[in-house]
Amino acid sequence: MAQKVNEVMTPVPVAVSPDASLVEVGDLMRQHGIGDVLVVHEGRLRGLVTDRDIVIRAVAAHRDMSGTTVAEICSTNLITVAPGEDADEAVRLMRENAVRRIPVVDGDRPIGMVSIGDLAVQRDERSALADISAEPPNV
Repeated sequence: MAQKVNEVMTPVPVAVSPDASLVEVGDLMRQHGIGDVLVVHEGRLRGLVTDRDIVIRAVAAHRDMSGTTVAEICSTNLITVAPGEDADEAVRLMRENAVRRIPVVDGDRPIGMVSIGDLAVQRDERSALADISAEPPNV
């Protein structure tokens, strides 16, 4: 029987409000050893910001990290998946949309995050990607 997204996702994703500064977001990424943070307003998913977004849309554009809010650079056209979907659906969505992580939502409320690493561990725990994903973060 196929695993469901809620069986492989990381629950309780790190989230910030749209007015959080990029310094705050970067600090959360460092503290948690992650490369993505959800942008949530009144409990509803409004965006996703990755470490790459910060580099490409802020650092490379010479933006002020303290004065720039996450809402100014986050991705808002998100691909999401429901917790009860088959994990294969998450894989399909990642391939089709060339993304490495997908917010897991119940309606429009985020409840988790599923990453390519989560799926690699679930599919073949002996793979190189699973080994890398299981290692503690470099902080």
